[in-house]
Amino acid sequence: MTLKQSKEMAQKACHALEDKKAKDVRILDISEVSVLADYFLIASGSNRNQVQAMVDNVEEELRKAGFSPKQVEGYNTANWVLLDYGDIIIHVFDEENRLFYDLERIWRDGSLIRAEELEM
Repeated sequence: MTLKQSKEMAQKACHALEDKKAKDVRILDISEVSVLADYFLIASGSNRNQVQAMVDNVEEELRKAGFSPKQVEGYNTANWVLLDYGDIIIHVFDEENRLFYDLERIWRDGSLIRAEELEM
């Protein structure tokens, strides 16, 4: 996948999260610090239903754009749902687990970017 496709996917995912009122959406560019992915998107919802609605919306919007996840983990419990799209990985947390796992701290070597920076 090209960097342009990764940016497009991250942009669509970000909009899909925001459409469902995601809290504190963060985009980390980890392309310089990891071969795992180009971007991490991290967001949180206030309850299980919102977390699942956010995940459903991301999957639907990315599917419409021709992208499908390699793996989805944690959907049923919705404490931490991981959507692996290869070059972007989306983490949707409930608020308590987001604070506990603190991925922003763990991946602080990545660059925090604004959604506007994904615009092409």
